[in-house]
Amino acid sequence: MAEETKAPEQAASSAPRSEGRPGGDRPDRPAGDRPRFGGGRGPGGPPREGGGRKFFRRKKVCKFCVERIEDINYKDYRLLGQFVAESGKIVPRRLTGVCAPHQHRLSSAIKQARNIALLPFAGRAS
Repeated sequence: MAEETKAPEQAASSAPRSEGRPGGDRPDRPAGDRPRFGGGRGPGGPPREGGGRKFFRRKKVCKFCVERIEDINYKDYRLLGQFVAESGKIVPRRLTGVCAPHQHRLSSAIKQARNIALLPFAGRAS
């Protein structure tokens, strides 16, 4: 008699359950139904019918090379302030477009200006 009552329970437990899973009323999809990552749409969304880029990005050029500024003076806090973010961090080259030699001189000039309190170490307190 005990075997008769266990048999239906085992049959029910071996069957696949979809009750505990959210959205269990929809059928399971096959593994190759759709691509897993992105699907070739790219970072800007699906490709447009016209093709091409969404916007034209101008190549960044070094401000110091264009204006022929040879030495970056640590006392020129207005110039240096353009390359410091509101949080107080030095803005990286990839955002400003400054060439590597000038970025090195710029960062040392910003650090000198911070040490004599021309520029803040941290951003404004909020």
